[in-house]
Amino acid sequence: MDTSIVDVNSQWPANNDVGCPPSNKSVACPLPSEHAGVAHMGSASTLGRHLARRLVEVGVGDVFSVPGDFNLTLLDHLLAEPGLNLVGCCNELNAGYAADGYARSRGVGACVVTFTVGGLSVINAIAGAYSENLPVICIVGGPNSNDYGTNRILHHTIGVPDFSQEYRCFQTVTCAQVIVNHLEDAQELIDLCDFHCTDGEQACVYQHQL
Repeated sequence: MDTSIVDVNSQWPANNDVGCPPSNKSVACPLPSEHAGVAHMGSASTLGRHLARRLVEVGVGDVFSVPGDFNLTLLDHLLAEPGLNLVGCCNELNAGYAADGYARSRGVGACVVTFTVGGLSVINAIAGAYSENLPVICIVGGPNSNDYGTNRILHHTIGVPDFSQEYRCFQTVTCAQVIVNHLEDAQELIDLCDFHCTDGEQACVYQHQL
């Protein structure tokens, strides 16, 4: 057995991509052009269906999820997408780490959790993916946009009418964050987040609500 001691820096990868997917498995994220009709949300499309298609387009085949009442409708759309396999997990941290491992193997991973109780639970795994430059997309279901500004205290929150705490937490451990609450700019926000996550950057998160 070789017991020689070597300089740790001499063993560092030349391209400094510790934890990143191998360079021969780089992921391209095609931003939709004006002629790429499949990527555009038409009148018959929905936000959930568009999001499902975009996940497939960036290379996601399996989505790791924990159902909750703020993401059930979205999960129905993901189940209906032929190119996606929805993998149920027993808790959010497991879903996050499964997406982390999937990103290491397949190039990009994704997980779906519910509002606050799910997002704050998965954040350790997302922070780990961020620290190792792994492209992981975390989708968090959110309350109805009509609930914003009503000063209500909703279940799954921390007991205050401020719904932004979870978003602020993710800002420190992801390369991009978006809140999708209008159909008019949903496509642009989703594509922006996917692009950041798969363009050699790190974990990203978007919160879905309408």
